[in-house]
Amino acid sequence: MIRHTNLFLILTISLSIFGSASVKGQKPFGVAKVHFEQNATDGDMEVIFEAIGGHEGLAKLTVVSPDGRTVIDFSAPESSTLGIRQFRFESPEPGDVESLKSAYPEGVYTFAGATSGGDKFQGKSTLNHNLPATTNFVTPEEDAEDVAINNLEITWTRVENLAAYILYIELDEPELGFTVRLPGSATKFTVPDGFLLPGKEYQLGIGTVTEDGNISFIETSFTTAEENFLNK
Repeated sequence: MIRHTNLFLILTISLSIFGSASVKGQKPFGVAKVHFEQNATDGDMEVIFEAIGGHEGLAKLTVVSPDGRTVIDFSAPESSTLGIRQFRFESPEPGDVESLKSAYPEGVYTFAGATSGGDKFQGKSTLNHNLPATTNFVTPEEDAEDVAINNLEITWTRVENLAAYILYIELDEPELGFTVRLPGSATKFTVPDGFLLPGKEYQLGIGTVTEDGNISFIETSFTTAEENFLNK
């Protein structure tokens, strides 16, 4: 399973949102995009669609692929009076990247939506199959143990021509985590003191993000030092 806290997770494909100008009688989506995410560590990949209408919920949403196929067709039940405002659809994660590319070809995807009150939305997003290079962990090392819970600086190797990095840290029990988006020039991040707990195993992920919105993640884990170790 691709991990990406609140977000995002894994062959990534670029997006480009067109159309700040709306067709007569239609409004532009607040967000209308499609991209692929790659988890290079696990070899997982998926395609992700995201859509946000206006302040009202959408009673209907469709997405049509470049070859004319309807790949999303959502309709709220008649009993729904508010609809849904924000959507995130994730495909299955086939091991064969070519089958995913075939199911979701490059080109322009057309989004259309409508509220229960009759307002209509339109938008487009362009998908391509270019992946950004992955970074590499520097500190802490992969699967590191006895990691200090204070003043922890996470560092990684730089990848050229990126728009951003996405970094996340997750703990399963208790369920804790955060995600940050950092500039493409960044190569380090200091974890806020007080977030890490002693004697816990954390998941750490770093994603490289292109100007087109493509993301390639790598993941590892690290274990923090026990309290008795910290007090020595």
